[in-house]
Amino acid sequence: MTETQPSRHIASPPSYLGHYEDRLDLTDFVEHLQDLLVENADIREFLQDLAELIAQKLTRNGNTIACGVTVIRQKKPVAVADSDPLARKLDEIQNSFGDGPCLSALRTRTISHVPNVYEEDRWPEYMRAAAASNVGSILAFPMELNSTAEAVVNLYSERPHGFSHEDLLSAERVTATAAKALHLALKIAQLRDARENLTAALESRTTIDTAVGIIMAQNRCSRDAAFQILVSASSHRNIKLRAVAQGIIAHIAGDRRISAPFEE
Repeated sequence: MTETQPSRHIASPPSYLGHYEDRLDLTDFVEHLQDLLVENADIREFLQDLAELIAQKLTRNGNTIACGVTVIRQKKPVAVADSDPLARKLDEIQNSFGDGPCLSALRTRTISHVPNVYEEDRWPEYMRAAAASNVGSILAFPMELNSTAEAVVNLYSERPHGFSHEDLLSAERVTATAAKALHLALKIAQLRDARENLTAALESRTTIDTAVGIIMAQNRCSRDAAFQILVSASSHRNIKLRAVAQGIIAHIAGDRRISAPFEE
């Protein structure tokens, strides 16, 4: 197994490839990435299409490539997408063992290359499982996202030595280009989450304000006093403040749904 430090500039070829000429045209790949950003509202859908697109781009005649993409975000579940059942199986097996080329690349931020699964002496249990799945070679690239998220691309070939020098360079270029699209997709998802959180906060505030007004009218008290009554009810019942407010509104409205005035 060889581990190589990825290039500092993501678009430049890694040093272990020297000046090997890369003839891969990424024009159509970039166009497809743009389409994915426009068409996919959910990050998991984007990752699924991205894994399939990377596998398709790197597959050669007689050498089909399977691809898995793993993304780790703060306060979010780990997102895993695979181009086909083979990649899904290998990713699941590796995650069950808790170590392997992919997880090593993610942890160390270095490229992991297993030229021949049958001769690899690291991760013996995982290598036996990979060999039993007819995988001959593995390549894992960490993705440079320039954010708090981390991601790695896992590539699988059924052939031992399935990744030539040209394939390695092509895979790095594809991964670097995909990383830029993924970074943008994560930013879009983050903005979408922030908008949804803000909408929920506004809805909660409207519900609480409405309940406070009801309490003021019923008890002929000030706003602060009404709010304290609401807080006390929430504390004594061990129920969220918004849920108590919703109950008050529902009781007054005869269980009719109250729409927030700022709904789009």
